[in-house]
Amino acid sequence: MQDNESTRLVCSILAMDQSCFSYKVCRFCETPVPDDTPAEFICNNRKCAGRRCSSKRLFRLLYSIGTETRVMNVVAFDRAAQVIFGCSAQEFFDFSILHPCAVKIASKVLVGELLKVTLNTPKRGKAEHLRMTNIVPMSSDFEPVIETLRKVDWS
Repeated sequence: MQDNESTRLVCSILAMDQSCFSYKVCRFCETPVPDDTPAEFICNNRKCAGRRCSSKRLFRLLYSIGTETRVMNVVAFDRAAQVIFGCSAQEFFDFSILHPCAVKIASKVLVGELLKVTLNTPKRGKAEHLRMTNIVPMSSDFEPVIETLRKVDWS
């Protein structure tokens, strides 16, 4: 793919990286902040102008996907990932705190899921993975990850 090019394709999820599914940002300007940032902090981004802000989480999911002809690693950020997960990254993060195996189970649930996706080249030159910017589940009985996890007997 060339710069600023997008491709639509049908693929299957082969794996999801379980090590880091979200990142913390300023709730107001969405500038990334360190994970150890307190609940309230002073954001120094120009948009926030040093005001007191709180944080939230956004999805950043790394997937291995397969098409008829190739296997590739791609990343899905918040808006696209919410289609698959059916909730915000903050909600899933809070759920995974209560249920530590949630990320592992989510990864297993997604393997084999057939999707129609739009892949875009990264806007920043340093980024290494194509972006999944539009995701449409192909299965008529697709269920978002959070709905599947809510049905699990955690006892």
